[in-house]
Amino acid sequence: MSDYPSYEQLANNVPANSSWGVFGQEPERGAANFAGPENVVAAAAAVDRGRAFNLDYALNAFDPPMARARRAPEHEILSAHPESRDDVLRNFFLQATSQVDGLRHRRASGHGFYNGVSDAEITAGGPALGVQLWAEKPIVSRGIVLDLVGLFADAGEPLEHRQGPTLEARHLDEACERQGVSVEPGDIVMVHTGWAAWFIDSSIDVRDEVRSSRRATGFRQSRQLAQWIWDHRVATFATDTFAVEVLPVSPESEFFDSAPEDKGMMHQELIAKLGIPLGELWNLDELVVDSVESGRWDCLCIIKPLNLVGGVGSPPNATAIR
Repeated sequence: MSDYPSYEQLANNVPANSSWGVFGQEPERGAANFAGPENVVAAAAAVDRGRAFNLDYALNAFDPPMARARRAPEHEILSAHPESRDDVLRNFFLQATSQVDGLRHRRASGHGFYNGVSDAEITAGGPALGVQLWAEKPIVSRGIVLDLVGLFADAGEPLEHRQGPTLEARHLDEACERQGVSVEPGDIVMVHTGWAAWFIDSSIDVRDEVRSSRRATGFRQSRQLAQWIWDHRVATFATDTFAVEVLPVSPESEFFDSAPEDKGMMHQELIAKLGIPLGELWNLDELVVDSVESGRWDCLCIIKPLNLVGGVGSPPNATAIR
């Protein structure tokens, strides 16, 4: 892992602060390359209770979804004759619930898709940067959950999700210190804020309010977060929030000039430049409850998205095992 450049050194790359050309083998897997066979072996060896945790919400859990362009799927059961059943999902938006964003989800403005993949290659059914790359070879490593709910509660400042509070990169370090853990190269980092459970449990009026204002808890758009993720060699960065980053975009965003199409969002910095698989709307509550009870914050984590060639994103089909 020491052979990889630091985030500061990536400033000299083209585009600036990108990992384009860094991964010699399987470059289109991006930062998932940080989770190698040695990570799988070490994480599997730590399983001692055989308890498995589902990290996905139901496909229709967010109905309607936060993103107005998406819909919860319609499940229909079909029957060719009285003794058989098949089913079909209609209007299945692959990023309407728990998801992992693929590397074709966002371009680097003015440069192209991750690692210089051309626009012409980003087609339905075309393999370039598709989520099938993480299905054919799942992302498997040690998972570490960082409990920001507990961190803020201990500080006497519980997260008020209706207001869409802004999180900072330093909160990740504070959570590590509070929990007595450290992030290791190749880890799958899962950040628990309680946002997804709060949204699901809220009244229709509250959900409509935050949807219409596009307001959601998340991290401030900053180079500090990008540097934290890259320099820790994180294989996947997942949260239980809508977009990982705070919405509306923080007025202190460092990316208004480089991401004008998204009004300063940092998806292009994390996905298109650094190649970070991003998890959103993950179901972390049960895992955190077990962590508090057991005092153990790590697990074997498996991410296997749908094997959809050319998929932009997918439910992560994520599982934690202890």
